[in-house]
Amino acid sequence: MRDLAFVAFLFALLGTGFRRPFLFVLAYAYIDIVSPQRLTYLLLNSIPISMIAVGLAVLGWLAMDDKRDVRMAPRQFLILALLGYCYYTTRNADFKLESLDKWEWVWKALAFAAFLPLTLRTKLRIESLLLFMVLSAASIIIVGGIKTLASGGGYGELNLMVSNNSGLYEGSTISTVAIAIIPLILWFSRFGTIFPPDWKVKGFCYALIFACLLIPVGTSTRTGLLCIGLLALLMIRDAKRKMVYLSALGCLGLVAIPFLPASFTERMGTIKTYQGDASASTRLAVWQWTIAYAKDHPLGGGFEAYRQNRIRFETVSVVEAGGQATVGRNLEVDQARAYHSAYFEMLGEQGYPGLALWLAINVIGIFRMEVLRRRYRKPEPGEEWISPLASALQNGHIIYMLGATFIAIAFQPFVYMLIGAQIGLDTYLGRKRAETAWRPLRRQKLAPA
Repeated sequence: MRDLAFVAFLFALLGTGFRRPFLFVLAYAYIDIVSPQRLTYLLLNSIPISMIAVGLAVLGWLAMDDKRDVRMAPRQFLILALLGYCYYTTRNADFKLESLDKWEWVWKALAFAAFLPLTLRTKLRIESLLLFMVLSAASIIIVGGIKTLASGGGYGELNLMVSNNSGLYEGSTISTVAIAIIPLILWFSRFGTIFPPDWKVKGFCYALIFACLLIPVGTSTRTGLLCIGLLALLMIRDAKRKMVYLSALGCLGLVAIPFLPASFTERMGTIKTYQGDASASTRLAVWQWTIAYAKDHPLGGGFEAYRQNRIRFETVSVVEAGGQATVGRNLEVDQARAYHSAYFEMLGEQGYPGLALWLAINVIGIFRMEVLRRRYRKPEPGEEWISPLASALQNGHIIYMLGATFIAIAFQPFVYMLIGAQIGLDTYLGRKRAETAWRPLRRQKLAPA
């Protein structure tokens, strides 16, 4: 039934797509975020629906869309440069066969991120894209929030509709994304036009924010807790009454602690005692191995280069016996451990050139949103939505950069759509400023004699 429902939805888009080519862009955003083929059993598993959606989106844009004053932003060229460099490292990868599996979806994420801003010519399209992204992620987050309230969740135990622990269905990844979209949800609760912010929309937005905050609890991910803390700090900047905000934040934290499940509090306690946690110890060992590997392979080893690592790490355990605590040190050996960090993922797979390109794409995005936030801080009539949206996109991007420290999400498609939305907003406002600044020259009328 789910297969048939999605096929019906796809054919409905086909019926209107040649009149509204941007619908295919939204369709691809949904497919790339939710991955409906993972939720099906027979039909969609055998159809390359993402490639179909991308092809229709590009063809619809070429055939039907308005392309006046189309401009490429510097970051789009950087994304294309990163795409070309990833192609080079894939051709020369240490594990050529395995690297092709990752290349198969990475190139689509990068190519679509470079193409996406070309379609974002109006405020309605920018808002539609962000709304589709938020609601697509919400289809996973709401399920996780309900299950967290029902069972309390647990590390590796919260089932988010599928048992495949990849993409947005991985605990730390969905925790990072859930916290990163909270600023966007708050923006929709104030400035949305597709669904005007009445009491029903605001109620849904606040309930969705609550579900987003439940995801790190249900997945028991330390990354999610750090992202919540960073979000609280970032929101101080936009708070009108900062002392009231800080007081309310402290009270909410104290009230929430007794209701947190024991599995979450125990997991968070390992942040201070990371040496006793094998997961944290292996990450540090893999990061050290990656730095040493990059010294010998500065251009990177291609996708899946981590498969060749062999690491030795030490864990610390405390054993209490007879009222005395004895500290034990255990030497463990492991191999083919993943990077567990986007920064070291880029360093190991794409080397220093790839890491530099990736950092430039992200840092420039954060900087450009700060420029827009300040430029429209005192808006003209009708521009009140711009500075808050730039701030929301910037906050979400900064939260992603923190989460990426502990998760290998350098090529997460959701984030590249967020970057595409940033570029689209920047180029859209650039066109509006150019139109406002341009004034046609008129001949002065001579006064009658």
